[in-house]
Amino acid sequence: QVQLAESGGGLVHPGGSLRLSCASSGSITSNYDMGWYRQAPGKQRELVGEIQRGGPTNYADSVKGRFTISRDNAKNMVYLQMNSLKPEDTAVYYCGADRYLTQVQAGRVAYWGQGTQVTVSS
Repeated sequence: QVQLAESGGGLVHPGGSLRLSCASSGSITSNYDMGWYRQAPGKQRELVGEIQRGGPTNYADSVKGRFTISRDNAKNMVYLQMNSLKPEDTAVYYCGADRYLTQVQAGRVAYWGQGTQVTVSS
């Protein structure tokens, strides 16, 4: 059974930074395309960005230039570096994995983590 687990969330002031981590139970990160998603209260879950197994990344316009996704396949880890955080970035952040990039992009991944709360507030 593949498992994903996010960590690194917390409370941060506007303009601050956080790095989220997504740990996988197996070699999922090297064999799967990965996505970071977020869900704010009262809103649908949205794709923040994706990283393909070969390394290419893509980001939502709302976070482009502020967020960076990276992966360490040897450690079965995927990271989301978030800089210049804004109150509107407040949400529960999830990582997801699927063998198909189209499923990652659609938010219909085979595996989800449990989520980690990020709150941006002064």
